[in-house]
Amino acid sequence: MTTRTFGQRIRRNEDPVLLTGQALFTDDVNLPGMLHVAFKRSDYAHARILSIDTSLAAAIEGVVAIYTAADLGDYWRPGPLLVSPPPIKDVVFNTRTQVPLARDKVRHVGEPIAMVVATSRYIAEDAAELIFVDVEPLPVVVDMEQALDPAAPLIHEDLTQNLVAHVIQQKGDYAAAKAQADVVVSRRLYYDHGVAAAMENRGVVANWDRKSQHLTVWDTTQAPVVIRNGLSGLLGLSAAQVRVIAPFIGGGFGPKIMMFYPEEVLVPWVSMQLNRPVKWIEDRRENFMSTTHERDQVHWAEIALSKEGRILGFKDFFLHDNGAYGPYGLTVPINSQCTLLGCYDVPAYYSEFKAVFTNKMYVTPYRGAGRQHGVFVMERMLDFAAQELGLSVHEIRRKNFIPPAAFPYNNAIIYQDFAPLVYDSGNYEPALDKALDLIDYDRFVREEQPKLRAEGRLVGIGLVSYVEGTGIGPYEGARVQIEPNGLVNVATGIGTQGQGHFTSFAQLVADQVGVDVRHVRISTGDTDKFHWGTGTFASRGAVVAGNAVHAAAERVREKILKLASEELEAAPEDLELTDGVVRVKGVPGSAIKLGDLAVRANPLRGAVKPGMEPGLEATAYFGPERGVTASGIHALIVEVDPETMQVQIKRYVTVHDCGRVINPLILDGQIHGGIAQGIGNAFYEKVVYDANGQLLNGSFMDYLIPTSMEVPRIEVDHVETPSPSNPLGIKGAGEAGAIPTGPAFAQAVENALAPFGVEILEIPLSPNRLYELVQARRQEA
Repeated sequence: MTTRTFGQRIRRNEDPVLLTGQALFTDDVNLPGMLHVAFKRSDYAHARILSIDTSLAAAIEGVVAIYTAADLGDYWRPGPLLVSPPPIKDVVFNTRTQVPLARDKVRHVGEPIAMVVATSRYIAEDAAELIFVDVEPLPVVVDMEQALDPAAPLIHEDLTQNLVAHVIQQKGDYAAAKAQADVVVSRRLYYDHGVAAAMENRGVVANWDRKSQHLTVWDTTQAPVVIRNGLSGLLGLSAAQVRVIAPFIGGGFGPKIMMFYPEEVLVPWVSMQLNRPVKWIEDRRENFMSTTHERDQVHWAEIALSKEGRILGFKDFFLHDNGAYGPYGLTVPINSQCTLLGCYDVPAYYSEFKAVFTNKMYVTPYRGAGRQHGVFVMERMLDFAAQELGLSVHEIRRKNFIPPAAFPYNNAIIYQDFAPLVYDSGNYEPALDKALDLIDYDRFVREEQPKLRAEGRLVGIGLVSYVEGTGIGPYEGARVQIEPNGLVNVATGIGTQGQGHFTSFAQLVADQVGVDVRHVRISTGDTDKFHWGTGTFASRGAVVAGNAVHAAAERVREKILKLASEELEAAPEDLELTDGVVRVKGVPGSAIKLGDLAVRANPLRGAVKPGMEPGLEATAYFGPERGVTASGIHALIVEVDPETMQVQIKRYVTVHDCGRVINPLILDGQIHGGIAQGIGNAFYEKVVYDANGQLLNGSFMDYLIPTSMEVPRIEVDHVETPSPSNPLGIKGAGEAGAIPTGPAFAQAVENALAPFGVEILEIPLSPNRLYELVQARRQEA
């Protein structure tokens, strides 16, 4: 009897090929006659291009072609605006997007100026070094707080200031709430810049077949269908002439949802120009300079509370550093603005932000996509308010949680999916209670911490809550098919970058059609296998594509039962699907293999009856009305070395609620990975630009990411509040681990340094920065 797999810790179907090195990645694609590309990139953050001399480079043996902006003709155009601004009243937005190759001036270090095509990457790189670009250096703006100064140099000279956007959202009356408050707390908070640092860098391989008039592109993208649609439009081809394959990808994390990078539009174009396969694979230095960044906001926040600790209102103004261009619209700052509200009932909210251009690599979503900033601001402000009111950090949160009976809860501001921010469901106290119990909070504060402090050890504890908006539309689709050999094929338009789709989707199908989960083959990220979809981002894969897979599998199940009922002369409700067969319940000898039934569903003679479709196959789509809201609690214990200010995480506990859980093993892995990136974001990772816009730490020698030595054992538990917004009752979880780590870490470190009276208002921290903060407090004392 086939066992139901939903909710079971099923090992991943995709792991054998990955662990044995048999999986296909973009750089594994090698075709006869392939050419290789390297780029001449800007050494200046801001400069006017006077001339480009490619003569020395062109003379090198093995160089096939060199292209500058002038050579692209009508193909040169700014990239698309991927996400238009949400319908927020009086929004100001200035669209300025990246270009394939810089033409008149460069706006950030690493911006591509020329492209070299050669018979090997080595030759292409050598030739690129010999391209001479004569420039007139221009003044640089790096600090977002200086970007709007009237004297600041203009990055886009057709604008009157370096303003990307100005947005105000509000609900209730904050001024009235403040007037009624017993306590008002205000702070300036800062969240700094970082990179995704995926294990696999970006890459594109393109092969134009002139005889068949067909273009095949292998791309490290999180949205292959959208790339196909865009390329076909740019290149003057029909969508049927373009196949985009997103094979296995070694980490996406958001920057690979960016469309279109210059390399993505140039490599296919060059393949068509030369009628040769062409490959470009990004090196790590390029990844630091030319793959999109994220984070970097400064907030001026104010919270108004009653003397009992109830939030009456919250006011926030912040600046968001967009870098040199703004291709992804307002997704990141809107997420910050909305996620700040957290798990809490906030009657009055005023939020205003300005997004600004600077001479840095431009910003698009990176795991969390602005949610970290909002959570950091709210959670830190609650910590400061708790101190003012003499409450514990968990008391003040519990007092302000949205009660279960209040759902669906309308926050009355517009979210990134263009709809009002409505939480579909939630029940926050059980997660808080479980986290307090797992970390043994009361005992630590009452017994262990005083004992260790008496020994001179600096130990601290932190606990924060968060929400994660997940599962936004517009839609995804899937096709499920029973093959004549009894195996099951599933195809969907989203790509995969390690989320476990090959297993979780297989579980959904296996449970419907009664087969072993290992007999379900999943195809993702190939536009010839499935033609429509949006992509893997915003913690939406399981919610949107998963429900589409589930719906298609249900339809196939209905087809199986309808056909089998005729074959077995039994009512559909008297049949069961198990172990790859359909049979009459209690009559094992009546079993028909699904493969045999699939053959009978596709007859070679006769006629298909009216109302019947050939084959055991179905296609379905799912489009949610709005996103669904996951939530959780993170708690940790840290110890700070008083001499070196190095921080060691002693324990890390998380309790997560993403609705019904398809596969707890995969979910735990997602949480672990997110927390690892969150720890990096909190204490190790910081992109450093100097005043001239030069990237100072563009390698792993200088940019620190946590290793297995720094990431502690993570204790994960779950509560389940099913979502009423989709048939499976599930919510997303892809970014949950990363979102609250910064404020949890800051609270714990601040608690450890309580003897010094240090207040932490920024992320990331570092031993050096902690030393500076402690020294500053000593001098004040």
